[in-house]
Amino acid sequence: MTATDSMSQEVVSRLDFESYKSILYGLTAFGDREQGTPRNEAANDWIEDQLRTWGYETERVKYMYTPRISAVPEPREEVFATKIGASRPDEMYIIGAHMDGRGGGEAANDDGSGTALVMEIARVLAASDVLSQRSIRFALWNNEETGLNGARAYVEQRVDMQGIEEPRGSGKYPEPRWIGMIQHDMMMWDHGNPVTHNQALDADVHVEFQLNSAMAQESAQLGLALINANRMHATDYPAVLSNAMSNTDSTPFMDLVAAVSLRENRRLYETGNRANPHWHQPTDLFETFSDADFMLGFNAAQTTLGAIARLAEITIVR
Repeated sequence: MTATDSMSQEVVSRLDFESYKSILYGLTAFGDREQGTPRNEAANDWIEDQLRTWGYETERVKYMYTPRISAVPEPREEVFATKIGASRPDEMYIIGAHMDGRGGGEAANDDGSGTALVMEIARVLAASDVLSQRSIRFALWNNEETGLNGARAYVEQRVDMQGIEEPRGSGKYPEPRWIGMIQHDMMMWDHGNPVTHNQALDADVHVEFQLNSAMAQESAQLGLALINANRMHATDYPAVLSNAMSNTDSTPFMDLVAAVSLRENRRLYETGNRANPHWHQPTDLFETFSDADFMLGFNAAQTTLGAIARLAEITIVR
Protein backbone atom coordinates (compact mmCIF):
# COMPACT_ATOMS: atom_id res chain seq x y z
CA MET A 1 0.00 0.00 0.00
CA THR A 2 1.34 3.43 -0.95
CA ALA A 3 1.42 6.42 1.37
CA THR A 4 -1.36 8.00 -0.70
CA ASP A 5 -3.50 4.87 -0.30
CA SER A 6 -2.90 4.86 3.43
CA MET A 7 -3.85 8.52 3.74
CA SER A 8 -7.05 8.13 1.72
CA GLN A 9 -8.04 5.13 3.84
CA GLU A 10 -7.55 7.14 7.02
CA VAL A 11 -9.73 9.95 5.66
CA VAL A 12 -12.47 7.53 4.56
CA SER A 13 -12.37 5.77 7.93
CA ARG A 14 -13.65 8.97 9.53
CA LEU A 15 -17.02 8.58 7.82
CA ASP A 16 -19.56 7.40 10.38
CA PHE A 17 -22.56 5.23 9.48
CA GLU A 18 -24.68 6.47 12.39
CA SER A 19 -23.84 10.07 11.54
CA TYR A 20 -24.98 9.52 7.95
CA LYS A 21 -28.27 8.08 9.21
CA SER A 22 -28.70 10.90 11.72
CA ILE A 23 -28.26 13.58 9.07
CA LEU A 24 -30.75 11.80 6.82
CA TYR A 25 -33.22 11.46 9.69
CA GLY A 26 -32.92 15.16 10.47
CA LEU A 27 -33.55 16.05 6.85
CA THR A 28 -36.68 13.90 6.61
CA ALA A 29 -38.24 15.89 9.46
CA PHE A 30 -39.06 18.48 6.79
CA GLY A 31 -41.21 16.10 4.77
CA ASP A 32 -40.72 15.92 1.02
CA ARG A 33 -39.12 19.42 0.88
CA GLU A 34 -41.02 20.26 -2.30
CA GLN A 35 -39.69 23.44 -3.88
CA GLY A 36 -41.61 26.61 -3.16
CA THR A 37 -42.99 25.36 0.17
CA PRO A 38 -42.20 26.48 3.74
CA ARG A 39 -40.82 22.99 4.44
CA ASN A 40 -38.33 23.44 1.58
CA GLU A 41 -37.22 26.80 2.94
CA ALA A 42 -36.91 25.37 6.46
CA ALA A 43 -34.81 22.47 5.17
CA ASN A 44 -32.50 24.91 3.39
CA ASP A 45 -32.04 26.80 6.67
CA TRP A 46 -31.36 23.53 8.53
CA ILE A 47 -28.75 22.44 5.97
CA GLU A 48 -27.05 25.81 6.26
CA ASP A 49 -27.07 25.62 10.07
CA GLN A 50 -25.46 22.17 9.99
CA LEU A 51 -22.70 23.33 7.65
CA ARG A 52 -22.03 26.37 9.82
CA THR A 53 -21.94 24.20 12.95
CA TRP A 54 -19.08 22.27 11.33
CA GLY A 55 -17.21 25.53 10.72
CA TYR A 56 -18.03 26.35 7.10
CA GLU A 57 -18.87 29.74 5.69
CA THR A 58 -21.99 29.21 3.59
CA GLU A 59 -23.32 30.96 0.52
CA ARG A 60 -26.60 30.87 -1.35
CA VAL A 61 -27.42 30.90 -5.03
CA LYS A 62 -30.53 33.03 -5.58
CA TYR A 63 -32.55 32.67 -8.75
CA MET A 64 -36.06 32.94 -10.16
CA TYR A 65 -38.29 29.99 -11.00
CA THR A 66 -41.62 30.16 -12.80
CA PRO A 67 -44.11 27.48 -11.67
CA ARG A 68 -46.27 26.08 -14.43
CA ILE A 69 -49.54 26.73 -12.61
CA SER A 70 -49.09 30.41 -11.74
CA ALA A 71 -46.69 31.31 -14.58
CA VAL A 72 -45.38 34.03 -12.26
CA PRO A 73 -41.62 34.09 -11.47
CA GLU A 74 -40.83 33.38 -7.82
CA PRO A 75 -37.52 33.57 -5.89
CA ARG A 76 -35.70 30.37 -4.94
CA GLU A 77 -32.46 29.67 -3.07
CA GLU A 78 -29.95 26.86 -2.55
CA VAL A 79 -27.00 26.48 -0.19
CA PHE A 80 -23.36 25.62 -0.75
CA ALA A 81 -20.14 25.60 1.28
CA THR A 82 -16.50 25.22 0.31
CA LYS A 83 -13.38 23.57 1.72
CA ILE A 84 -10.73 25.94 0.39
CA GLY A 85 -7.64 24.40 -1.16
CA ALA A 86 -4.33 25.04 0.57
CA SER A 87 -1.99 25.26 -2.43
CA ARG A 88 -4.44 25.33 -5.37
CA PRO A 89 -7.50 27.22 -4.13
CA ASP A 90 -8.27 28.21 -7.73
CA GLU A 91 -9.10 24.58 -8.71
CA MET A 92 -12.28 22.94 -7.45
CA TYR A 93 -14.25 19.70 -7.34
CA ILE A 94 -18.00 20.05 -6.83
CA ILE A 95 -19.81 17.37 -4.83
CA GLY A 96 -23.58 17.68 -5.13
CA ALA A 97 -27.05 16.31 -4.40
CA HIS A 98 -30.53 17.81 -4.59
CA MET A 99 -32.30 18.64 -1.34
CA ASP A 100 -35.78 19.11 -2.83
CA GLY A 101 -38.20 16.23 -3.30
CA ARG A 102 -41.77 15.41 -4.16
CA GLY A 103 -44.42 12.78 -3.56
CA GLY A 104 -45.84 13.74 -0.18
CA GLY A 105 -43.56 11.51 1.92
CA GLU A 106 -40.14 12.43 3.30
CA ALA A 107 -38.07 12.16 0.10
CA ALA A 108 -35.73 9.94 2.10
CA ASN A 109 -34.22 8.23 -0.92
CA ASP A 110 -34.90 10.90 -3.56
CA ASP A 111 -32.81 12.66 -2.62
CA GLY A 112 -32.35 12.75 1.11
CA SER A 113 -29.91 9.87 0.68
CA GLY A 114 -27.66 11.91 -1.60
CA THR A 115 -27.97 15.10 0.44
CA ALA A 116 -27.01 13.31 3.67
CA LEU A 117 -24.08 11.71 1.84
CA VAL A 118 -22.71 15.09 0.72
CA MET A 119 -23.20 16.54 4.19
CA GLU A 120 -21.46 13.61 5.89
CA ILE A 121 -18.45 14.08 3.60
CA ALA A 122 -18.52 17.80 4.42
CA ARG A 123 -18.54 16.97 8.14
CA VAL A 124 -15.45 14.77 7.80
CA LEU A 125 -13.53 17.30 5.71
CA ALA A 126 -14.36 20.14 8.11
CA ALA A 127 -11.93 18.76 10.71
CA SER A 128 -9.07 21.15 11.45
CA ASP A 129 -6.43 18.49 10.79
CA VAL A 130 -7.76 17.70 7.29
CA LEU A 131 -5.87 19.56 4.56
CA SER A 132 -6.96 19.61 0.91
CA GLN A 133 -4.66 21.01 -1.76
CA ARG A 134 -7.59 21.74 -4.11
CA SER A 135 -10.90 23.34 -3.19
CA ILE A 136 -13.98 21.16 -2.68
CA ARG A 137 -17.51 22.58 -2.86
CA PHE A 138 -20.55 20.94 -1.30
CA ALA A 139 -23.65 21.97 -3.27
CA LEU A 140 -27.18 21.11 -2.15
CA TRP A 141 -29.25 21.89 -5.22
CA ASN A 142 -32.87 23.03 -5.16
CA ASN A 143 -35.51 22.59 -7.90
CA GLU A 144 -34.06 19.38 -9.35
CA GLU A 145 -37.53 17.88 -9.54
CA THR A 146 -38.80 20.74 -11.71
CA GLY A 147 -36.09 20.49 -14.36
CA LEU A 148 -32.68 20.92 -12.71
CA ASN A 149 -33.43 24.62 -12.27
CA GLY A 150 -31.16 25.13 -9.27
CA ALA A 151 -28.11 23.52 -10.87
CA ARG A 152 -28.80 25.34 -14.14
CA ALA A 153 -28.99 28.65 -12.27
CA TYR A 154 -25.65 27.92 -10.60
CA VAL A 155 -24.00 27.21 -13.95
CA GLU A 156 -25.53 30.26 -15.64
CA GLN A 157 -24.53 32.62 -12.84
CA ARG A 158 -21.05 31.31 -12.11
CA VAL A 159 -19.54 29.69 -15.21
CA ASP A 160 -17.85 32.95 -16.27
CA MET A 161 -16.55 33.60 -12.75
CA GLN A 162 -14.26 30.57 -12.81
CA GLY A 163 -10.67 31.11 -11.78
CA ILE A 164 -10.97 34.87 -11.24
CA GLU A 165 -9.08 36.11 -8.19
CA GLU A 166 -11.16 38.65 -6.27
CA PRO A 167 -9.83 41.00 -5.02
CA ARG A 168 -6.74 40.71 -7.21
CA GLY A 169 -3.73 39.57 -5.21
CA SER A 170 -5.89 38.26 -2.35
CA GLY A 171 -5.53 34.57 -3.16
CA LYS A 172 -9.32 34.29 -2.94
CA TYR A 173 -11.40 32.77 -5.72
CA PRO A 174 -15.20 33.13 -5.34
CA GLU A 175 -15.60 30.54 -8.10
CA PRO A 176 -12.52 28.36 -8.54
CA ARG A 177 -12.02 26.67 -11.90
CA TRP A 178 -14.15 23.53 -12.12
CA ILE A 179 -12.15 20.34 -12.58
CA GLY A 180 -14.84 17.78 -11.73
CA MET A 181 -18.49 17.51 -10.70
CA ILE A 182 -19.84 14.47 -8.81
CA GLN A 183 -23.61 14.24 -8.30
CA HIS A 184 -25.47 11.83 -5.97
CA ASP A 185 -29.13 11.08 -6.66
CA MET A 186 -31.06 8.19 -5.03
CA MET A 187 -28.60 5.96 -3.22
CA MET A 188 -30.61 3.49 -1.11
CA TRP A 189 -32.75 1.11 -3.19
CA ASP A 190 -31.23 -1.98 -4.76
CA HIS A 191 -33.09 -5.03 -3.58
CA GLY A 192 -36.26 -6.99 -3.99
CA ASN A 193 -36.55 -6.64 -7.77
CA PRO A 194 -35.51 -8.99 -10.58
CA VAL A 195 -32.26 -7.85 -12.18
CA THR A 196 -32.92 -6.44 -15.65
CA HIS A 197 -30.80 -7.27 -18.68
CA ASN A 198 -29.23 -3.81 -18.44
CA GLN A 199 -27.96 -4.31 -14.90
CA ALA A 200 -24.64 -5.66 -13.70
CA LEU A 201 -25.16 -8.73 -11.54
CA ASP A 202 -22.17 -7.91 -9.36
CA ALA A 203 -22.67 -4.18 -8.82
CA ASP A 204 -24.93 -2.01 -6.70
CA VAL A 205 -23.51 1.51 -6.94
CA HIS A 206 -23.80 2.90 -10.44
CA VAL A 207 -21.36 5.57 -11.70
CA GLU A 208 -22.69 7.27 -14.84
CA PHE A 209 -21.27 9.67 -17.41
CA GLN A 210 -22.76 10.85 -20.71
CA LEU A 211 -21.07 9.43 -23.81
CA ASN A 212 -22.29 12.17 -26.17
CA SER A 213 -21.26 15.05 -23.91
CA ALA A 214 -18.45 17.42 -24.84
CA MET A 215 -16.40 16.22 -21.85
CA ALA A 216 -17.08 12.50 -22.21
CA GLN A 217 -13.43 11.43 -22.13
CA GLU A 218 -12.68 13.48 -19.03
CA SER A 219 -15.91 12.28 -17.40
CA ALA A 220 -14.98 8.66 -18.08
CA GLN A 221 -11.64 9.22 -16.34
CA LEU A 222 -13.41 10.72 -13.34
CA GLY A 223 -15.76 7.74 -13.34
CA LEU A 224 -12.83 5.33 -13.36
CA ALA A 225 -11.32 7.16 -10.38
CA LEU A 226 -14.57 6.50 -8.51
CA ILE A 227 -14.61 2.83 -9.55
CA ASN A 228 -11.05 2.42 -8.27
CA ALA A 229 -11.97 4.17 -5.02
CA ASN A 230 -14.96 1.88 -4.62
CA ARG A 231 -12.73 -1.18 -4.93
CA MET A 232 -10.37 0.16 -2.30
CA HIS A 233 -12.74 1.76 0.20
CA ALA A 234 -16.33 0.50 -0.10
CA THR A 235 -17.00 -2.09 2.59
CA ASP A 236 -20.06 -3.83 1.18
CA TYR A 237 -21.27 -2.80 -2.28
CA PRO A 238 -19.28 -2.81 -5.55
CA ALA A 239 -19.74 -0.29 -8.37
CA VAL A 240 -20.01 -0.29 -12.16
CA LEU A 241 -19.34 2.45 -14.74
CA SER A 242 -21.84 3.29 -17.49
CA ASN A 243 -21.78 5.79 -20.35
CA ALA A 244 -25.49 6.71 -20.10
CA MET A 245 -26.24 9.30 -17.42
CA SER A 246 -29.74 9.82 -16.06
CA ASN A 247 -31.06 13.38 -16.07
CA THR A 248 -29.91 14.97 -12.82
CA ASP A 249 -27.95 17.97 -11.58
CA SER A 250 -24.72 16.85 -13.25
CA THR A 251 -26.37 17.36 -16.67
CA PRO A 252 -25.88 21.17 -16.81
CA PHE A 253 -22.15 20.61 -16.17
CA MET A 254 -21.49 17.75 -18.60
CA ASP A 255 -20.37 19.88 -21.57
CA LEU A 256 -18.22 22.14 -19.39
CA VAL A 257 -16.29 19.86 -17.03
CA ALA A 258 -15.84 16.19 -16.16
CA ALA A 259 -19.25 15.28 -14.69
CA VAL A 260 -20.63 12.02 -13.30
CA SER A 261 -23.59 10.86 -11.26
CA LEU A 262 -23.66 8.17 -8.58
CA ARG A 263 -26.94 6.28 -8.23
CA GLU A 264 -28.55 3.02 -7.32
CA ASN A 265 -27.74 0.17 -9.70
CA ARG A 266 -28.64 1.27 -13.23
CA ARG A 267 -31.35 3.59 -11.99
CA LEU A 268 -31.85 4.86 -15.55
CA TYR A 269 -33.20 1.47 -16.56
CA GLU A 270 -34.81 0.25 -13.34
CA THR A 271 -36.14 3.09 -11.22
CA GLY A 272 -37.01 5.08 -14.32
CA ASN A 273 -39.35 2.23 -15.25
CA ARG A 274 -40.89 2.38 -11.76
CA ALA A 275 -39.32 -0.80 -10.43
CA ASN A 276 -38.63 1.18 -7.24
CA PRO A 277 -42.08 1.28 -5.60
CA HIS A 278 -41.20 4.28 -3.41
CA TRP A 279 -40.02 6.67 -6.13
CA HIS A 280 -41.99 9.94 -5.77
CA GLN A 281 -44.44 8.19 -3.47
CA PRO A 282 -45.69 8.86 0.10
CA THR A 283 -43.79 5.71 1.11
CA ASP A 284 -40.38 7.32 0.49
CA LEU A 285 -39.91 7.53 4.26
CA PHE A 286 -36.95 7.04 6.58
CA GLU A 287 -38.76 4.13 8.24
CA THR A 288 -39.26 2.39 4.88
CA PHE A 289 -35.55 1.63 4.63
CA SER A 290 -33.35 -0.80 6.55
CA ASP A 291 -29.72 -0.61 7.59
CA ALA A 292 -28.86 -2.57 4.43
CA ASP A 293 -30.37 0.28 2.40
CA PHE A 294 -28.61 2.95 4.44
CA MET A 295 -25.36 1.03 4.00
CA LEU A 296 -25.70 1.29 0.22
CA GLY A 297 -25.75 5.08 0.56
CA PHE A 298 -22.88 4.96 3.04
CA ASN A 299 -20.81 2.89 0.60
CA ALA A 300 -21.38 5.58 -2.02
CA ALA A 301 -20.00 8.09 0.49
CA GLN A 302 -16.93 5.88 0.97
CA THR A 303 -16.54 5.73 -2.81
CA THR A 304 -16.77 9.47 -3.39
CA LEU A 305 -14.60 10.48 -0.45
CA GLY A 306 -11.99 7.89 -1.39
CA ALA A 307 -11.79 9.32 -4.90
CA ILE A 308 -11.79 12.95 -3.77
CA ALA A 309 -9.07 12.25 -1.20
CA ARG A 310 -6.74 11.32 -4.04
CA LEU A 311 -7.95 13.80 -6.66
CA ALA A 312 -7.93 16.83 -4.36
CA GLU A 313 -4.78 15.58 -2.56
CA ILE A 314 -6.22 15.43 0.93
CA THR A 315 -3.90 14.76 3.87
CA ILE A 316 -4.14 14.51 7.64
CA VAL A 317 -1.90 17.04 9.37
CA ARG A 318 0.05 15.41 12.20
